[in-house]
Formats: sequence, C-alpha cells, structure tokens
Amino acid sequence: MSTDPELYDCIVIGAGVQGSFTAYSLAKRGKRTLLLEQFVLPHTRGSSHGQTRIIRKAYPEDFYAHMMEESYQLWAEVEKEAGVKLYRQTGLLVMGPENSDSYLKIKDTLLWSKTPTVSLSPGEFNSHIPNMKLAPGDAAIVDVNAGVLYADRALKTAQDQFKKFGGVLRDQEKVVDINPGPIVTVTTSAKSYRAKSVVITAGPWANRVLASTGLQLPLKVVRINVCYWKEKTPGSYHVKNRFPCFLLTEGEESQVHIYGLPSNEYPGLVKICLHTGSPTDPDHRDRQTDRSDVDILRRYVSRSIPGLEPEPAIVESCMYTMTPDDHFVLDVHPQHRNIVIGAGFSGHGFKFGPIIGKILCELSLGEVPTYDLSPFRIRRFQGQSKSAL
Repeated sequence: MSTDPELYDCIVIGAGVQGSFTAYSLAKRGKRTLLLEQFVLPHTRGSSHGQTRIIRKAYPEDFYAHMMEESYQLWAEVEKEAGVKLYRQTGLLVMGPENSDSYLKIKDTLLWSKTPTVSLSPGEFNSHIPNMKLAPGDAAIVDVNAGVLYADRALKTAQDQFKKFGGVLRDQEKVVDINPGPIVTVTTSAKSYRAKSVVITAGPWANRVLASTGLQLPLKVVRINVCYWKEKTPGSYHVKNRFPCFLLTEGEESQVHIYGLPSNEYPGLVKICLHTGSPTDPDHRDRQTDRSDVDILRRYVSRSIPGLEPEPAIVESCMYTMTPDDHFVLDVHPQHRNIVIGAGFSGHGFKFGPIIGKILCELSLGEVPTYDLSPFRIRRFQGQSKSAL
C-alpha cells in the first residue's frame, strides 16, 4: 500500500451531480479523493444547476426503473445523513396517446416494477387534476412516489458530505491534460496531481477532457430553454395544492416529450419545458438563440393548461449532453482501465446521481459493478467513437 502523501486513490473531474456523488461514494469508503471543478462553485454553466428536477420510475426502459429503486433509497440515506430535505413527493402524471408506443412502454414498466400507480379515465382526470385538460384520445397514469428533487441543495449536500468524509474539493481548476498510465497524472490550470484512477464526469466538456486520452465519444451538446409560466390565479398549480409533476410523452404539439413541475421554486410560476434543444458550444452557450421550443410550449400551454399565462415569464438556460440513443455512458476507457467515464446523461440523469456515483466508484476501484452496464458501454457506439491510440 502506497504511503505517498501526494498520491490520490482517485481524481474525479467535474463537480456536477454525477461527479459530486462519485467523489462522495469514494470518500465514504475511505478512499483519498480529489474532486476538480473548472468553475467557481456554485455555478450555472453546466447541467446540474437549478432548484428542481423530477424524480421518477416512469421510464420506457425497465433497467432505469430497476436502478431507480436503489436511487430512491440512496437519496433518503443522504437526506438522513446530512439532515437536509432533498425530495418532495408530488406524484408524476404521465399522459400520452392511449395506444402510442412510448405511453404503453412507460405504463408497462410502472406495472412491471410494481410501482404504486393510479390510472385516470378522462372523467376521473377532470375531477382529480383541476386546471388542466387531457387531449382527446390521451390516457393518463400517475407514478405515485415520483416528485421533486431540490437540485441546487442536493448538489451542495453531496459536496459537503464528500468534504466531511475527508475529500478534497478544488474549484476554479480547469483540467488541461491527462497523462494515462498505472499512475495517472492530471494537470490543471493550477498544478499537477497524481492518482491510481481517474473518473471523468465533465458534462458538456467531456470530449475536451477526453481528448488528451485519445478518445472522442459521439456526444452532442444542446442548449435547453428552461421556461417558467405565470399562474393567472396564484396557487392554482402549487405543490401544496397537490398539483403533480407531469410528463406528456407525445402529442399534437410535439413528438418530443414535454414535462412540468408545480409552482414552488419561483412563487406563482410553473416550470414547463420541452425535452430537446439546439446544438451549442458549451463555452458560448448563450449565442444559441433558437426559440422554436418556446413556440411549441406556448401552443401546449394555451390548449392544455388554461390557468397559466401563455407566454413564459422567465426563460433560463441549461445544457444537455446527448448520446445517439439517449442512454448514459458508464464505462472504463477502452485503452486505460483506470480511467472511468460517466457522460452523456441526455437531460435525464440527475435523479440517478447517487446510484451513478456508486457505479462509477465501483468501476474506479476495479470492482464488478452492481448493475448490468450493457446499455451504457462505449462499445455500442462502434464506428461512432474515435480513438487516436
């Protein structure tokens, strides 16, 4: 066992939700861990900022629902450990054309995973979900245990707990080079560090960090317009009035799903977004000014949520890092098994933070991962990934 005081067991690059929970998992297991972040914390430049995210088991794929079973447990453990409230149960209303593939797959997954659900007929919908209209031909089911994660608070909690377990967090240190080997050297804008393993969770900057390792993944970065819509009558869509999170799988306005959260983070404003965006450069995000998604949302709000003003009151920015199949990358580097990659969370990864942290921790320690990672392996991109090695 090495006694080198300058040698870390693991360096985690990127202090978003995935990197912070990876570092937390390592430190909790007694591993000497360094967490590096290129920006001053906290920041709003990446994909983990904002006050809220949806947590749910409602997925077309059963492997996500399976992972979420433990993720819920881990979120509860972190809440208890830190004495901080991170989750609020609201339920998630899933809507879509009754016989559509996407709606039926989500419904099947909920039933397969024995998730508590409530199915709503059109008549029941009107009495249970006031101030909202179900489109003709649409069906509705509620994922009862779903709800809201307090994202900014969750991110800070993961970082605080990491430091309580002895982890070292350095912000404002951009990684400029990685030199692979049995001991990996990571050079930042400030200095160089050495570690037995490295985990790269750099979000939209993943390929830039990976460049010095000779690997490029088929990742696309898109800018998302995060829209907030004003209640005409204050409190109509508030979480305290039992208004749920919701997900429209597809419909008249768009083949890409629309999602929303009850008013909470901004009093009197409901967060409703389209799950897609326009390609962007992460260092020049706000040069992207496409608002075609806002036009789609405006039509949806006018038709289906009449208690909201049909023009967004606030539009903020976020970034998604997309893979071709919208599934994550959780794998070791093809040439360097002590370099681990968590990337391409495609706008739906936040809720998995604790379980992804556990998995990336296992991979960095050379352990057999808790879950079958076949859907997340790099080899599925054969012909789309580039290696200079």
